[in-house]
Amino acid sequence: MSFFEILKLVFPLFLIVLMLYGVLLFVKKYQFKGSKLSTENLRIITTLMLMPKKYLSVVKVNDKVLILGLSEQNITLLKEMSAEELNLTDDSNFQNNPNFLEVFKKMIRQ
Repeated sequence: MSFFEILKLVFPLFLIVLMLYGVLLFVKKYQFKGSKLSTENLRIITTLMLMPKKYLSVVKVNDKVLILGLSEQNITLLKEMSAEELNLTDDSNFQNNPNFLEVFKKMIRQ
């Protein structure tokens, strides 16, 4: 195998790698920046598994508390309340991931 034949094999490979690198730089430059909702405004308070792949979840978004039904196919909003109604304005109350029943009993009392 001569040098010219080796060059004919390596040069297209080098061009393909160079083009892939250019695409990577282009995607990095113009990539989707994501949601404007920061993670400090979104918090999962607790989650309860009802059946395999079916959950009830209590989520705090800004000053609202949402009870969500989660399954493999969809997410359903079951109830929406303000955080002030549930005394969830202070995050120090729920630092240790509270029990679902504690949060649910608090919501039922309202």
